[in-house]
Amino acid sequence: MNKPLVQSNFRSLKSLAKKLRKDLTGVRGRKKLGARKAIAPIKGNDFVLLFAHNGVGKTRLSMEFKDLGKKQDKRDTLYFNAFTEDLFDWDNDFDEDRERRIKFKSHSQFFNGLDGIGIESRIRPHLHRHADFNFTINYDDAEISFFREEIVAGKIETLEDIKISRGEENIFIWCFFLAILELASLAEPGDPYYWVKFVYIDDPISSLDEHNTIAVASGLSALLKDSRNNIKIIISTHHGLFFNVLFNELKGKNEQSAKKEEIRKKSYILSRPNKSPSYTLQDTGESPFLNHVASLLELQAAARSGNISQHHFNSLRSILEKTAIFFGRQHISTCFDGNPNKNLYVRFLNIRSHSKYSVFEPDPLSRSEKKMFRDILSTFINLHPFNTTLFPKSLAAAPAP
Repeated sequence: MNKPLVQSNFRSLKSLAKKLRKDLTGVRGRKKLGARKAIAPIKGNDFVLLFAHNGVGKTRLSMEFKDLGKKQDKRDTLYFNAFTEDLFDWDNDFDEDRERRIKFKSHSQFFNGLDGIGIESRIRPHLHRHADFNFTINYDDAEISFFREEIVAGKIETLEDIKISRGEENIFIWCFFLAILELASLAEPGDPYYWVKFVYIDDPISSLDEHNTIAVASGLSALLKDSRNNIKIIISTHHGLFFNVLFNELKGKNEQSAKKEEIRKKSYILSRPNKSPSYTLQDTGESPFLNHVASLLELQAAARSGNISQHHFNSLRSILEKTAIFFGRQHISTCFDGNPNKNLYVRFLNIRSHSKYSVFEPDPLSRSEKKMFRDILSTFINLHPFNTTLFPKSLAAAPAP
């Protein structure tokens, strides 16, 4: 019989960050030793995985976690989040429109000690799995330029100082971080990044298709499992598929540990019910949720609150399409087989998800449209039930009538 899943409440992100540190480092607590209970160390985990929707406070939580490790001029946490991306800024050369570079804030400790250690050779293998451009780093001027080789008139030419897209820029910064993470995992006393004891990664991917999401998650898992410095890792994400792949990849033997012990990890769903000042942490147990169950959490919360928007219809339709494909069918209508309102539901979804309504300035939904959304969602969940024991109680309740 499965043990009941634990749900904990926290009044602040700081108290939640302290709990996560204990999860990783272990604590001295009561543990059964033979026939009696006594004080004994409870081992820490190698990894903690957090799933949370946008707006819950993942980025602020990563900063609270980092701040707990700061003592005067020393720190213990290497982090990747929105602030990491802000260390890189474009200089687009508006006057000449020729030399387009990314400037990086070299005074940040993030870049300390990189000059002369050949980090470029660590970045490129990661980058070239996802992109076809190359780069050079000028440490004196703290700037990065990009170039791409293309075939022009049958000859290979190098296009210098190119402007890469926002998605390519995000991938480059992520690969830059992965190279630094490699250095930290291999660092010896006196090396740059030997100070890293914890790594906090918050939402490293955006706008990737499912194939690349799986590739990024698998590559990250392989790198983390190969860490040789006993670095403790937290990864938080709003992306259900990314969370799922990490959960399934981060298991097995820790080949870098002295005793080749099993990898230890905890996984949670983090929520903030009704945008209250408190936070709820739900243990997922040994089974993560399917990737689109994460979206169902958001849709159920929207249905209950009444804060239903156009994008919720698009998200629901996406779930229906994936469900139909999973069962070897071609149309979302099969998700409602046996229900007398089948055609009505499909027609309504087609209108709402393919309409001209703007995602950024949506027309307000009427009461009848919101009711229809709840009816469709409720019918789908009843026909295709999921394991709601993994849902936070605040989100798992049935949609409001």
